[in-house]
Amino acid sequence: MRKIKKGDDVIVITGRDKGKRGTVLRIVNADLVVIEGANKVKKHQRPNPSKGTAGGIVEMENPIQVSNVAIYNPATRKADRVGFRILEGKGKVRYFKSSGELLDA
Repeated sequence: MRKIKKGDDVIVITGRDKGKRGTVLRIVNADLVVIEGANKVKKHQRPNPSKGTAGGIVEMENPIQVSNVAIYNPATRKADRVGFRILEGKGKVRYFKSSGELLDA
């Protein structure tokens, strides 16, 4: 089980976009995640008529290292660490280390 999953609300803790919040759009591999609104780059894209894509300069999100993001805790409005617990009937669940509150409710 991963500490950060698709759909989690995260905050960037280091780098050019430090302090930006967004949701995880996809997990590229074990080390990289794509976050909505963070690490935006401009890419020059060639048109492809067979796929129906127009050419030009496209703005897109690039992947960020997992170590540079942290789960956002809405109760404290800060970044938080994640731990794991095994509960009866639910199995392995994630929780916030600062408050002990369950993340997967």
